[in-house]
Amino acid sequence: MGTFSIWHWLIVLVIVMLVFGTKKLRNVGQDLGGAVKGFKDGMKEANADKPADAAQPTQQVGGQTIDVEVQEKTKS
Repeated sequence: MGTFSIWHWLIVLVIVMLVFGTKKLRNVGQDLGGAVKGFKDGMKEANADKPADAAQPTQQVGGQTIDVEVQEKTKS
């Protein structure tokens, strides 16, 4: 059982079109497209509602390097 070829997918598409009809498939496509568009608009609005201060990174330490020695714990 390998992957399906293009001919398998075309036959499945024809059967789906015969069962549901092109009008119903078109309506499903429009509904799905509207849902995706609504989701994108909602994400844009959510990002616009955030204050500008929250988007900026936290304060950075200027020019200091901290050197730390790591010691392993041994099991006794």
